[in-house]
Amino acid sequence: MATTTSSTTRRDTLAVTKQPRKRVDPTFYLFLLPTIALFTLFITVPAVLGAGVSVTNYIGFGDFEFVGLSNFGVLFTDPNIRDAYGFTLLFALATVVLTNVIALLLALALNAKIHAKTFLRSVFFIPMVVSGIVIAFVFNYLFSTSVPTIFESVPALQQSLLANPDWAWFAIVIVTTWQAVPGAMIIYIAGLLAVPDEVYEAAALDGANAPRQFFSITLPLMWGYVIINTVLGFKGFLSTYDIIVGLTDGGPGTATRSVSMVIFSGFTNGDYSYQMANALVFFVLTVVISILQLQLIRRRGVQL
Repeated sequence: MATTTSSTTRRDTLAVTKQPRKRVDPTFYLFLLPTIALFTLFITVPAVLGAGVSVTNYIGFGDFEFVGLSNFGVLFTDPNIRDAYGFTLLFALATVVLTNVIALLLALALNAKIHAKTFLRSVFFIPMVVSGIVIAFVFNYLFSTSVPTIFESVPALQQSLLANPDWAWFAIVIVTTWQAVPGAMIIYIAGLLAVPDEVYEAAALDGANAPRQFFSITLPLMWGYVIINTVLGFKGFLSTYDIIVGLTDGGPGTATRSVSMVIFSGFTNGDYSYQMANALVFFVLTVVISILQLQLIRRRGVQL
């Protein structure tokens, strides 16, 4: 009898505590529908069509035949494709490291108690809103004319870095970093503003100097923002196109040809299906890198 009473009480309690299922307003689906339609039309459909073209010998017009995975077989043995991937990965890795280091240092400086802090933040934000191709043309002139004139006594800088196949990639890294630093800096400033001042005051009372506070307080609390900038930056740098075109156009020779440049050039040179296969491989590589980064984030317990 006691068992029956207990079960009845438990069912009554569950019935009382169970909340009714919240109904979704149809307006939500109404506003969501255009986004889904545009994404499907401009992203999903072209991706599916591109995957289909990659297994044919289509050159951009006319008839075509099914060739299976032959495009992919040639792709993995093509030295030009291999060099493009090597340059792109090296460029993205170097740029993301340099961008995050400079952006974090600038964020720390602009978050300190200095005069005209708001004005300086606005000045440093300017490169982010300037077109990449415009930036590339300006730096092209600087590297080709101003730098050799100013540093004429330095043998390595007597000619343009853009004409040196061993250093042209570094010039591209410098320009890309110059444009990317403001965006990363804003994220770091937001992270620094979220750290309570009381934490630093307590650390100072315990005798912690500025370097100790940075490595023991600031960096651990900012680690989530570092991960965000790393993931977003690496993804963006993998597909950099306009700055490379404006600076070197892939030269000298093919020393600075990125994967994006190779893909776009192939679309107009009769290698449509071949470069579509290249684009598909590049997409898979980007997804794999993103998944690895997300796994690293989860293992470190960072909440984004």
